[in-house]
Amino acid sequence: MAKKKADLIEEAKALGLEVSEKMTIAEINEAIKGYKAEEIAEEIVEAIEVAEAIEEVAEEKFAKSGKRSKKHAEEVLAKEEKEARKASGDTTPLDGSEVLKAKGPKPVTRPRIERRGKKYQEVAKKIEKNKVYSLAEGLKLATETNPAKFDASVEVHVKLGVDPRQADQNIRTTVVLPNGTGKNVKVAVFAPEDMHESAKKAGADIVGDETFLKQLDKEELNFDVLVATPAYMPKLGKYARLLGPRGLMPNPKAGTVAVDVAKAVEEAKAGKVEYRVDKQAIVHLSVGKVSFGEEKLSENAKAFFDSLAAQKPSSLKGAYVKSVNISTSQGPNIKIENPIA
Repeated sequence: MAKKKADLIEEAKALGLEVSEKMTIAEINEAIKGYKAEEIAEEIVEAIEVAEAIEEVAEEKFAKSGKRSKKHAEEVLAKEEKEARKASGDTTPLDGSEVLKAKGPKPVTRPRIERRGKKYQEVAKKIEKNKVYSLAEGLKLATETNPAKFDASVEVHVKLGVDPRQADQNIRTTVVLPNGTGKNVKVAVFAPEDMHESAKKAGADIVGDETFLKQLDKEELNFDVLVATPAYMPKLGKYARLLGPRGLMPNPKAGTVAVDVAKAVEEAKAGKVEYRVDKQAIVHLSVGKVSFGEEKLSENAKAFFDSLAAQKPSSLKGAYVKSVNISTSQGPNIKIENPIA
């Protein structure tokens, strides 16, 4: 038996939803379902992130302990065999196949710069060693030191003083770059059929519901960003292992779990990008292409640094930004002054 309208209104208000007597029973029911679906979506995403973090830590710990114990055993055994042969004056190997040759001088290792290509060495001469440039100078140099034939990305790498293992210092957010990224971002939308038309008008490349799930079953991931509605998030739970490691799982923090899918698509197409700190406490982000020029790159970089400054944890002790570097995809590294006050 269906609930009375008064009971539904009381339930909706208890959830903090704004409803009125003018709304129909169906509209109130839809509002309640949407709210609960969004809660479920956030719980699923949080559970996936926790599971991935636990799995990464477990694998890392196992690898370190296994490698360390194995390395120690091999070093001890090799040392004992070497000392025994040295004491006996025997220079033959254990299998007696051939006499060990006396070791000559170690080959001289060429400097790293000399092991690079000619184009790289040529553009690297424009960068003064140990000099720290301003942001404007660094971006200008980046456009002049691209050794590749293609229109390379200009990347910013920021070493932070945070501890990514602490929940409040595990920085992850989005920023809209004023001039975009220079890349053609393919956006897929997983939503009800009545939202397909608006998503296509907003610029979505792939739109679907059940047909989209069939593509995921075949592991066809021909998109860069996936947008889903809160109500459809539970259906993506079984694909978490496929989408999660590739950074394609919709997330409310990244704005890819949204009721208004058209707006989410427009933001993704306009240059909205996500960045997060990695295990080494470094944030990496492309702020455009070499062809953008110094002015557009500067606008994008400033938008990123403003966003990063706003993410500074209140519990952090010590320096927030330790170092900043800029480079093109294949170009030399350029040290930059800290642009965050």
